Amino acid sequence: MPFPARFPAQLAASTRNALLAALAIVLAAAWPACAAAQRVDTNPLNRDPQVQKAFADFYKLDYARALPQFDRVQAAHSTDPIATDYVLYVTLFQELFRLDLLDTTFYANDGFLTGKHTVVVDPKVRDRVKALAGKAIDQANTRLDKNPKDVDALFARGWAKSLEATYEAMVERSFVSALRQASSAKNDCEDVLDVDPNYVDAKLITGIYRYTVGALPFGFKLLFGVVGIHGSKSEGMAMLRDSAERGVITSVESRTVMALFLRRDAKYKKALAIDEALAAKYPHNFLFCLERANVSKDAGQGMKAVALYEELIRQAQRPGYFPSAHLELAYFGLGATLRGQHRYQESVDAFREGAFQPTTSPELKRRSLLAAGEVYDLMHQHDKAEQQYEAVIRAGRNTTQGDLAHKYLEDAYTGK
Repeated sequence: MPFPARFPAQLAASTRNALLAALAIVLAAAWPACAAAQRVDTNPLNRDPQVQKAFADFYKLDYARALPQFDRVQAAHSTDPIATDYVLYVTLFQELFRLDLLDTTFYANDGFLTGKHTVVVDPKVRDRVKALAGKAIDQANTRLDKNPKDVDALFARGWAKSLEATYEAMVERSFVSALRQASSAKNDCEDVLDVDPNYVDAKLITGIYRYTVGALPFGFKLLFGVVGIHGSKSEGMAMLRDSAERGVITSVESRTVMALFLRRDAKYKKALAIDEALAAKYPHNFLFCLERANVSKDAGQGMKAVALYEELIRQAQRPGYFPSAHLELAYFGLGATLRGQHRYQESVDAFREGAFQPTTSPELKRRSLLAAGEVYDLMHQHDKAEQQYEAVIRAGRNTTQGDLAHKYLEDAYTGK
């Protein structure tokens, strides 16, 4: 799953969709799916009831229950790299959730690449992610030394590389290193399909690759074609659709990637259909329910989005309904939607509520306070807007939000 590197400005601008689309691979995860009549091959461990139970808890975002279960699976299968990948997967996603990095709104536009982003890295989690990825890759290499066509080992190695690339891109923002790892992961998955076309899970990463390269402008398709890089949006989407329908541990991930691609292409009706199905199937997954509201907002269904955000907030306040919830994400989406409906005071209230949730990341706090200031300016209450801008600067001077706050202190925000 390719991630952005520091290309020359013109190339970076032209390939931005391809680079960002690769980030989509990290905004969802795996779920054991029932195979269709056509044969689907996979590591037998992926179908193990204990593994499926652990994923069931994982997809309620119940990391505290999922991780110990995967730890036990790993202990019982100490030489299988896929078992190490399970532990790596939960460890990574638990950290991304803590950092407010699993809301796809963050990736639905180009700000992720161009803006300044500060993330409070937990060194222990960083070291754990690196160690687990290295262990899984080493375990896979040991098996591949004996049998270069061991598809289970090839897929596990590709998955480990993609997860490490995810951490490097989203948390460390080390795009060059992430791109290198992600490209290698794509190569592993292509090798899997060369050996066994029925290994459907491998279509996730290769599907993303083909779709994103196919989305490049025509001139760059010709340029990349000269060096043997080819892609097709239709082929990539077909691979993702097959993985969504028949993947054993990539079904939900593939659907989430498809929804993000569709959202970025402004095909909101199709994206919303996928998101609504995910939320209906996993009603205790806070992020799936959040995404349903987010895409409704983008689709211009303002009142529907408001109702969905408000319902999400009410559900999150019910003890135990969501094992994990970050209400700040719902409040931010609600504030943006209310702003679009010109319900300005309610919008400010939502933004400020989101800014001061106990789980709000520094980044989202600044975004929320800046948005509250902008709405106050739209209400022609610049004195109150100034208070929000000053709070943004105190929360992070050398940031994208801090730069904008300085600007709006001098010249009130006008919405233009």
